[in-house]
Amino acid sequence: MEQEFELIAKTFMGLEPVLAKELTQLGANNVQIGRRMVSFTGNKEMMYRANFQLHTAIRILKPIRHFKAKSADDVYEEIKKIDWLDYLEPDKTFAVDAVVFSEEFRHSKFVSYKVKDAIVDQFREKTGKRPNISVANPDIRLNIHIAEDHCTLSLDSSGESLHRRGYRQESVEAPLNEVLAAGMILMSGWQGDTDFIDPMCGSGTILIEAALIARNMAPGLFRKEYAFEKWADFDADLFDEIYNDDSQEREFKYHIYGYDIDMKAVNTARMNVKAAGLSSTITIEQQDFKDFVQPKNKSIIITNPPYGERISTPDLLGTYKMIGERLKHQFLNNDAWILSYREECFEQIGLKPSIKIPLFNGSLECEFRKYQIFDGKLKDFRHEGGIVKTEDEKRQMAEKHRFKKNREFKQRLEEKEQNEEADIRTFTFHRHDLEKPERKPRREDRQERKDDGKRFERKDGKGHFDRKDGKRFNRKDGKGRFDRNDRKTDKAVRKFEKSKRRFDDDED
Repeated sequence: MEQEFELIAKTFMGLEPVLAKELTQLGANNVQIGRRMVSFTGNKEMMYRANFQLHTAIRILKPIRHFKAKSADDVYEEIKKIDWLDYLEPDKTFAVDAVVFSEEFRHSKFVSYKVKDAIVDQFREKTGKRPNISVANPDIRLNIHIAEDHCTLSLDSSGESLHRRGYRQESVEAPLNEVLAAGMILMSGWQGDTDFIDPMCGSGTILIEAALIARNMAPGLFRKEYAFEKWADFDADLFDEIYNDDSQEREFKYHIYGYDIDMKAVNTARMNVKAAGLSSTITIEQQDFKDFVQPKNKSIIITNPPYGERISTPDLLGTYKMIGERLKHQFLNNDAWILSYREECFEQIGLKPSIKIPLFNGSLECEFRKYQIFDGKLKDFRHEGGIVKTEDEKRQMAEKHRFKKNREFKQRLEEKEQNEEADIRTFTFHRHDLEKPERKPRREDRQERKDDGKRFERKDGKGHFDRKDGKRFNRKDGKGRFDRNDRKTDKAVRKFEKSKRRFDDDED
């Protein structure tokens, strides 16, 4: 049996327990929860499956060295001790990402440069040649993490963040991250055992992630490539077997519904659903939440309303008051989960949550609240044997940090009175820190996913796509995908580069 090695799955704050459960179900060993990460052990197959099948991971790292360093020179010397010919060839390219939480190392870019210098210098000494840097599409991507003086150098097996599934054709303003959406669904405990509704669906991210979970489809099914496919020990046959194995997929007997008042959002969501081949599972219609009526079947609502940061509505508090009214009168005997940011907004809902879970949506510390909707008053519901909080929910509440009160509430509109009847999707857009929409996949040998949800068909007609026949996508200029974040170099780094000519090799 192939020897197991250490692996790290990165995720967002608050999703660590969900990711740990996913890894355990996947068969990973020695699963341990950390801060924004879960460590585990597994073999090559486990590493491939973690990238391909996990819903709540954003990156899978393979540590290759742990060491302590109190200075930049210490980092340089430790990196040079690694035999880099085991991982990289002189004619290949590489890139280094750094994450630093340390008083000694104030700048992550500086750490990246020291790692790069150590690798390049070793190659020059041993071979007389040096590998080049490629920020856009490197053959090997490295990650160094420093917490005080504890350093971990890892191979990045994922490459582009795993939240970029590949099904998103277009996007609306401030789209919800796919990993966060999947985490919210898994956190709710929903596994496809009822109908599913998002009454403010935007570009359809929550709906698509719900369909993938309900049908137990791997989120990596639409993915263009992974970094490990460029590694020297890449096992193409093993990964093709994993990729084309649909034996764990299951039938979904219920249905998923999405609504939005913005017709542009509806069209965008429909396009994304079609690209994912889930049109038979998901139905999207134009509708204002204030017109929502009691569903015929048992259902769950999971939604992410605007909360006045990147997206606002003229009457924000009135919007949340309307949400509470609709749930109370038109969603009886069902559960609703709402992600939002402001205590003022939650108060307007006017319902008692059974659980509050802190989650980060980007840099915003939000809360994910569950509302159990019942008929009548709370005391009557309890008197009749109804349970608002289960023992497990009470335990989770005790373990979580309480919602921060006294948050600054930014009133987005001064003339509130004239907008009392504003629709839920009459937004004021605030453009900052938006995700770049994914380009439409264009594999030449893969047929388009059909509306009935069938998998891609191979040329040989066996029902599945053979990755060996599929061509990868590059930009039209042939230079590969470009990551905007790698161009962001602040003034301190530019000043450093100007004064220190030792980094002139970066121009190569």
